[in-house]
Amino acid sequence: MKKFKWFLLTSIVLCHTAYADTNIEIIRKNLGQRIGQLEKINEIKASPMPGLYEIRVNQAEIYYTDARGDFLIQGNLIDTQRKLNLTEERIEKLTAIEFKSLPFKDAISIVRGDGKRQLAVFEDPNCGYCKKFERDIKKINNITVHLFLVPILGPDSVKKSKDIWCAKDPAKAWQTWMIDNKKPTPGECDTSALDRNVALSQEFKINGTPTLIFSDGSRVPGAISSAEVEKRLNVIR
Repeated sequence: MKKFKWFLLTSIVLCHTAYADTNIEIIRKNLGQRIGQLEKINEIKASPMPGLYEIRVNQAEIYYTDARGDFLIQGNLIDTQRKLNLTEERIEKLTAIEFKSLPFKDAISIVRGDGKRQLAVFEDPNCGYCKKFERDIKKINNITVHLFLVPILGPDSVKKSKDIWCAKDPAKAWQTWMIDNKKPTPGECDTSALDRNVALSQEFKINGTPTLIFSDGSRVPGAISSAEVEKRLNVIR
């Protein structure tokens, strides 16, 4: 009798797996034929909601569909019982970055207090939101901010970034410009790090500044308050 139960359970699992695999192939075929942008799908998997499948494209773009790919949903999947945004949670995991692997030699490190807490930020010197963020983050103590200069807002951003990078005290030059609005003194040095930073931001699909990366690998696009930064830093710690 035990052998029969084991055989029955195994058969059910195998049938369910085969059914799911069939659905995935149908979804991949139908969506690929009907929507040009979905010809290359990274992954198709069952979502936490019964009957709904998650479609992942371009590494971290999430869509949802039915078992045949007849309908496509763009938006967030919310778990109302746990009050969680499952789509947002999934994207955070997909876009997480191994913090220790960041090339800190190409960053300007700004240390406050004991500097034990770590944060990396990708910023452009002409970004208004970055200036707001810099003024606010001054309130946070016991932190090391690794600034990756990414001049993506035009030629003047490139010039300012080079002048800041080549300054005798780059950290001071950066804060004097961003907080006090005093232009950096022109300077010359090897600025290849700036090109590497732009390439790195493209690799990580960082499309705007500021973008924050915390030491647990999670990222936040856009300027958030110092209170929110503190909250995240304390959770990691």
